Amino acid sequence: MKLSGQVRSTHNQDGAILLDILHGQMYRLNFVGSRMLELLKQAYTEVQIVDEISREFGVARETVAMDFQDFLVHLGKNNLLELGQSECHRTL
Repeated sequence: MKLSGQVRSTHNQDGAILLDILHGQMYRLNFVGSRMLELLKQAYTEVQIVDEISREFGVARETVAMDFQDFLVHLGKNNLLELGQSECHRTL
């Protein structure tokens, strides 16, 4: 899974702004969402992202896993993700 090629992003200390250049839509992410997106763009796996966010922010892994799944659902619903053929949703 990776960020769609139609998405551009910019990050700062407050989070990130995503622009879907195909549909002209803009989305704002908080700091944690921004970090998740950065890791996703660096080709981290879902498990690696959950582990890294849990470690960086001192949050229980189970909480991060649920939040990350919600994050992916929102990205998917807004056509901001490209899924590989072999990818399917799984429990982290």
